[in-house]
Amino acid sequence: MEIFEITLLSLQVSAIATLISLLIGLPFGTWLALGSFRGRSFILSIVNTGMALPPVVVGLVVAMSLWRSGPFGDFKLIYTPWAIIIAQTVISAPVVMGLTAAALAALDPRLQQQLLGLGASRLQMVWMLWREARLPLLAALMAGFGSVISEVGASMMVGGNIKGQTRVLTTAIVLETSKGNFDQALALSALLLIITYLINLALTLIQQKGKK
Repeated sequence: MEIFEITLLSLQVSAIATLISLLIGLPFGTWLALGSFRGRSFILSIVNTGMALPPVVVGLVVAMSLWRSGPFGDFKLIYTPWAIIIAQTVISAPVVMGLTAAALAALDPRLQQQLLGLGASRLQMVWMLWREARLPLLAALMAGFGSVISEVGASMMVGGNIKGQTRVLTTAIVLETSKGNFDQALALSALLLIITYLINLALTLIQQKGKK
């Protein structure tokens, strides 16, 4: 029963973090790809750097922000599932942003003008570009999810690995390993790999179907 709760919590926090990252990263990445403004290259460099953020650094910053003496301490989110979601979103959002910007920037720039010339509004043009780049955008989704479902450092720092509250699969694996329960750690690792594979398989099938 405990393994089921840990697995369910892992899927919940990672799914919510990935969804939030998509809601942030898709429009922001689109803005970076299609926009032409001063400082664009600088912002893109920050986003690309964010794609390689060390999770423990993210965990430290989020933990300090949510700590009782931190700027968001009054919300009392530290050592809750929402703290893990926030940390995972910070990790995943730059990945989605960067890959979205790269996917749209790879499209033929004349496509924008053609769509606008045919009478499409700005929003309609963006929607058509998303459809045109749907395969790499699905890859961005998979990358964003993969960056958080297997993350452990930040989750441990901001969630505390509390049994029945914030313990997820990755932190449970670390705990069992530290206790010398390698059989349980291996079983949890196998479960995590199976779940990750099945989710990515489903997204890959959708991606391949779209290619046809």
